[in-house]
Amino acid sequence: MESTLTDETAISSGLAILDDKNTRKFRVYDSAFRKTLTYSSLLFIALLVGMFITLLVQSMPSIKEFGFSFFTSTTWDPVNIKFGSLPFLVGTLITSFLALAITIPFSLSISLFLGEYYRKGFFSNLLRNCVELLGGIPSVIYGFWGLFFLVPIMRSVEEKMGIPPLGIGILTTSVLLFIMIIPYSASIGREVIALVPENQKEAALSLGATKYEVIKSVILPYARSGIFAGILLALGRALGETMAVTMVIGNSNAIPKSIFGPASTMASVIANEFTEATGDVYVASLIQIGLLLFLVTTVISIIGKKIIKRFENG
Repeated sequence: MESTLTDETAISSGLAILDDKNTRKFRVYDSAFRKTLTYSSLLFIALLVGMFITLLVQSMPSIKEFGFSFFTSTTWDPVNIKFGSLPFLVGTLITSFLALAITIPFSLSISLFLGEYYRKGFFSNLLRNCVELLGGIPSVIYGFWGLFFLVPIMRSVEEKMGIPPLGIGILTTSVLLFIMIIPYSASIGREVIALVPENQKEAALSLGATKYEVIKSVILPYARSGIFAGILLALGRALGETMAVTMVIGNSNAIPKSIFGPASTMASVIANEFTEATGDVYVASLIQIGLLLFLVTTVISIIGKKIIKRFENG
């Protein structure tokens, strides 16, 4: 009897020691994992701050030379060393937001179609893969497609409208950007729409709601923050696009007078002129445009985050 109790006590002690070792091991792993996440987050913040500081320091010759007038001037004259970024800021915002306006109804339709009506099946998989494939095509390929396919179409449309048939310009760029950014908003929208609880939709249907009313009153309100997040991601992609925009926008250093006219964006002017820039002020001015693009993207992202939070709280 005493031998049995001794054996049970020894086993209990051994299990307790083993559990204590496992607990200490898990604590070490948990601590290491937590520190890894913390340091990774700090590294990301340091990279972001480092990018901003680098752009700011390299832009100092331009900032000292032109001051605030750099953001309000419409003159871009490398010969006389006079630079203003307003035409490129206007061109960037017009092309990006026009592309976004075209994108929203199409991306929302695709999201509803794939997330609510046809979640499975051959056609659903085919459409989903095609949409995702659009997001993986290099931008230079979009640029070539725009030059050889989209520009001639836009030229013929402009001829019928009695507009100078340039083919290139803001509208052409916006249409091209619309095709490029639609995978981002459509894919995220599809995911959040598919996550809407079935019991909420069934409850609305049981009360006599039509499919349209379920989409309007249940699905869209529930998924609106995620849908807006996808739209925000698409806008960020449009703001920073370079090669495709450079190839079809016309690269004019003046404020555009119509959506059919040529223009330039902040990204396209950097791509066009950076390798040919001579002189500290010229190079610094191009870097300052990059700094301005960085700030514009950051501000739009912050505003978008606040809108998303308002949607979530509402």
